[in-house]
Amino acid sequence: MAGFRLTIEDGKFRDAHGRQVTLRGINVAGDAKFPSEPNQPSHIVDDFFDGDNVKFTGRPFPKEEAHLHFSRLKRCGYNTIRYVFTWEAIEAAGPGIYDEEWIQHTIDILRAAKDYGFYIFMDPHQDVWSRFSGGSGAPMWTLYAAGLNPQSFAATEAAIVHNTYPEVENFPKMIWSTNYYRLAAATMFTLFFAGKEFAPKCIINGINIQDYLQGHFIGACAHLAKRIHEAGDIENDVVFGWESLNEPNKGMTAYEDISVIPKEQALKKGTCPTIWQTILTGSGRAVEVDTWDMGGMGPYKVGRSLIDPHGEIAWLPEAYDDSRYGWKRDPGWKLGECIWAQHGVWDPSNDTLLKKDYFGKRPSNGDHIDYNYFTDNFFMDFFRLYRDSIREHHKNAIILLQGPTMELPPKIKGTPDGDDPLIVYAPHWYDGITLMTKKWNRTWNVDVLGVLRGRYWHPGFAIKVGETAIRNCFRDQHAAMRQEGLDFIGNHPCIMTEFGIPYDMDDKYAYKTGDYASQSAAMDANHYGVENAGLEGYTLWLYMTGNNHERGDQWNGEDLSIFSVDDKLLPLSPIPRTPDLNQSTPSLLKTATTASGMQPKKELDDDSSVTPANLKRTLTTPSISSERASREPELTANPGYRAAEAYIRPAPITTAGTITNYTFDLRRYQFSMIIQAPSAPDVENPTVVFLPEYHFPKDSCVVETSSGKWEISSDEDETVLIQRLRWWHGDGEQKITITGVVKKVNGDGVPVAEDGGYYDQCNQGGWGNCLVM
Repeated sequence: MAGFRLTIEDGKFRDAHGRQVTLRGINVAGDAKFPSEPNQPSHIVDDFFDGDNVKFTGRPFPKEEAHLHFSRLKRCGYNTIRYVFTWEAIEAAGPGIYDEEWIQHTIDILRAAKDYGFYIFMDPHQDVWSRFSGGSGAPMWTLYAAGLNPQSFAATEAAIVHNTYPEVENFPKMIWSTNYYRLAAATMFTLFFAGKEFAPKCIINGINIQDYLQGHFIGACAHLAKRIHEAGDIENDVVFGWESLNEPNKGMTAYEDISVIPKEQALKKGTCPTIWQTILTGSGRAVEVDTWDMGGMGPYKVGRSLIDPHGEIAWLPEAYDDSRYGWKRDPGWKLGECIWAQHGVWDPSNDTLLKKDYFGKRPSNGDHIDYNYFTDNFFMDFFRLYRDSIREHHKNAIILLQGPTMELPPKIKGTPDGDDPLIVYAPHWYDGITLMTKKWNRTWNVDVLGVLRGRYWHPGFAIKVGETAIRNCFRDQHAAMRQEGLDFIGNHPCIMTEFGIPYDMDDKYAYKTGDYASQSAAMDANHYGVENAGLEGYTLWLYMTGNNHERGDQWNGEDLSIFSVDDKLLPLSPIPRTPDLNQSTPSLLKTATTASGMQPKKELDDDSSVTPANLKRTLTTPSISSERASREPELTANPGYRAAEAYIRPAPITTAGTITNYTFDLRRYQFSMIIQAPSAPDVENPTVVFLPEYHFPKDSCVVETSSGKWEISSDEDETVLIQRLRWWHGDGEQKITITGVVKKVNGDGVPVAEDGGYYDQCNQGGWGNCLVM
């Protein structure tokens, strides 16, 4: 592995010089979830079901805009990208028909990222299976392959889909995620992971539907890996790894009784059918189901509602001709009838449930199936196939293992799978209370992971009161998930590949006022959690190029993007750059220079220079541009900085040793880090910290170290001008503290030398004066 940009040693990422690398990243980009031709965000119904004729070329952004987006992200201090793509983007036209134009575009974008030094891993993304079942991911034809009719999902509530919702403007927030417990997604994930066990009659082209679906998904990803390998200058230099399927779901597998909602199902919103009820409505039966809503204390029941499909069914008609896809369905698999009825789960002649525990026992051997069994067996069978297929082309690919969301990871420690030296644990975590209610509550929150793991005698004991307790609770949940990876998988790095906050809190109050106090507090608390948990890295959700205040991320009403066309970008620095050389003892503060000593070239296609890519943005302001004039003026009149001061944070880049702990205190604008160094670093390879100028103006920083010398410089080693601190320390335990300038969060970036720090401002509910540290 010598010579690779990124390797793994003793559970840590290391560079070619043996320094620990901290992966501080972001998901790029939300635009990848829906097609570019036609441009079809989730609120557009036109031509929605023409899913065989869509293209994703130009996603996540056009090639000519790549440098604009990459330079913007680099200036935020990110060194890592989780590159979002979907199976649909590769294989939308039909089984085995790959979109080589999109693949070449992807290669071009990845090649552009090379100039910025990003570490990139590929994310085959999905949400509730497919756009046609309310999310993103799989091509439309996969639903037809399973015998489902997506055009009947609305009537039967087999899925609640934004594109076909009667009133797209009133699509309930976060209801899309309940589709995991509705017929379409629940069926697809059952077939994908366990079709051979639970649907043996579903034979297509001579193989079970499980092998058919998995084979095409893995084949599409492997084909992309092959093309990236053939490109010659991307593999390892840019793309270091591949994540397994985003947020895999067990479907119906492990249900002990499909006639009841499992007690561990925390997500309840809107109509909330049991699996048995969604099977019935999928077959045209009218069923009365419970309705729920989400409050500050979690879900609560609000009543009952009738789902009446008026005889319409979610399955393809008996005479349906799907020969255009080139497959041949086994005669024993009947169209026009629920596949679960065909497998004896229920009797459609009298609507009787025959086997309520059908999915709770493995038919082939009678094993009891619970969540852990699913992950250790069905998921791992898939994971091995995926891993091996990727590595047929990308020989030394680091594989990021992502199991079912918020569940225990597979128990593979001490096995050949767990002994793989190139594996990373990649869980996800969200502050569910804030995400579902779209409100930041500084008073209390809940230890959701602790509740799921049964650590409390009563859920009431999981409530954490006070902002300090909430922040520590976030930290402890992340640390617990990291420890689960060590206990179940082995000594491997842990990257939290998704976490984030909703920006449209409090009925979009920030968009109407420019006041992002709640978002700043929530974003800071989330980062405090990941930074203090001992993780080896993280990738924040999300960067979305098309986000705006009206429609957010253009997908299911979500609004988590750190960038919006309706907001301002945080100033690069609170003071103008100067060409003067400033020295201190024992430090040396420098302006930007290249290795040759010359002043660097203008940043490429960035937000501070006028280019063809940003000309329109340069000549207009967020509140008066032609794009915004057609939308709600109330939401665009007060652009803010989108809580940028909370996500643009100092962080270690490379550490000559091993990090014990690091943290950033936004109240005091103070970064601190403790490391263990086996020896003093050499001159060329010191410890390096990203130090954003907005927080840490070079002439106003106070740096305290336990030993050695340090240097603050702005340079463009990777195309974009960013400020770094380099530290040549001694061996053993070493400490550094860097204090910057506290300033108004939503102000103009000019330091204010009066009382009142960031959290004091938040707690006062207003924006007072700040203290210069």
